[in-house]
Amino acid sequence: MFRVQSNETDKTYKLAVVGLLLLSGAALAVTIWVMVDFLREQEIVHNLISQLPEEAVTTAEDLEGELRWQFRLTILVVLNVVVTGIAVVLLSRAYRSSQESLRDLKALAGDILSSMDQAVITTDADGNVTSINRRGLELLETSDDCVGQPLGKLSSQVALDRFRDEWQVKKSVAMIRDFKVNVNGAIRTLRAFCQLLSDREDNEIGNVLQLRDVTARVLIEDRMRRMERYMGLGSLAAGLHHEIKNPLAALSLHVQLLEEEIGGDHATDSTHQMLDVLRTEVARIGSVLEGFRDFASIDRLNLAEIDLLELIRRQVELVRPSAEREEVTVDLHLPDDRIPPIVADRVRLEQVLLNLLLNALEAMPAGGSLTVKAHRENEKVRIDVIDTGTGIPAELQDKIFNAYFTTKGGGTGLGLALCDKIIRQHQGSIEFQTSPQGTTFEVTLPINANVPQTSE
Repeated sequence: MFRVQSNETDKTYKLAVVGLLLLSGAALAVTIWVMVDFLREQEIVHNLISQLPEEAVTTAEDLEGELRWQFRLTILVVLNVVVTGIAVVLLSRAYRSSQESLRDLKALAGDILSSMDQAVITTDADGNVTSINRRGLELLETSDDCVGQPLGKLSSQVALDRFRDEWQVKKSVAMIRDFKVNVNGAIRTLRAFCQLLSDREDNEIGNVLQLRDVTARVLIEDRMRRMERYMGLGSLAAGLHHEIKNPLAALSLHVQLLEEEIGGDHATDSTHQMLDVLRTEVARIGSVLEGFRDFASIDRLNLAEIDLLELIRRQVELVRPSAEREEVTVDLHLPDDRIPPIVADRVRLEQVLLNLLLNALEAMPAGGSLTVKAHRENEKVRIDVIDTGTGIPAELQDKIFNAYFTTKGGGTGLGLALCDKIIRQHQGSIEFQTSPQGTTFEVTLPINANVPQTSE
């Protein structure tokens, strides 16, 4: 149900109705008592009249007539009291019926809001929570007693109070705020919206805040951006490799001829140094071109059935000596149950796994722990490469899959971009989670996928 602040109006009205009924009952009782007294007095007056002399009878009969009029007025009062009591009862029943209709309407609205896949929170003008639906309790990991509390106490990870304060300045429905939260060990993205809450007279009485879990949407948008970059960079890489390869080969040849021409005793030390610089720079440009070629040439996969667990074991054993030199302990956790062979390009997957393992080692220059896990998730296999380094800085997290982005002095910045492209060609995904305690790269591959021979 929808959690709302309790209302004392219904209780107050019931007390008022009960009070009116008690007063009506008391008035009726007193009136009946008076009527009984009137009847007794009429009987007494009638007996006295029968015993009076003739000259006093007229006066006594006038007195008896006044008593009759008073009795009739008393009957009128009784009728008024009865009608008032009936009116109060009918009013009570009408109010109870309206309250039941209102409760049904609230229950219906509450069920609708509770069934929504987004959190809905209302506040008063002071920023105190007045209602919250079930999804809000789940996303913010809070309890029902949050109603009536300040908005800032709902969650330590989602600063809704600051967002509301900032929104109050601009009051723009287009204003949104994304929050990263840790839900059961997974990083989720919650997107917050805010708008005014007004009464029927259009007076501002608070705010309505909505929270949506847009983790999947953000992930899809990120993948779309990567695909757009790769499509453009792939064509650019192929073109640059073609245009630069031949002039570079000619330049390398002429540097060699020049070295032979001025060789011997006629060449000075500075000349040899300049020739060394030329050879080094030509070689460096050549390595960059090779990176271009690798990035542009992964358009065809050599598919075959492979034992993924055996592939993981081989790559881990390959980096184990390097890990020991860096004082990094390597832990390998593979499932006891055999995973069915998958259709994939062995060389490309080895390239991906080796790149992730070497990156993990480079993230722990002072030693640490490298853990590799693999397990089956329905019709997919997930591989986790976990290091205990210092994590990826927040300002770099959205750039690490960009081509030619690197924080290494001698890197080309194509490693993770190539890994992402290769895994996507296998209809899989590669994601990461990072914190100051380390980074985890998660590679997911389908077991029974119809992987195409060609890709974008």
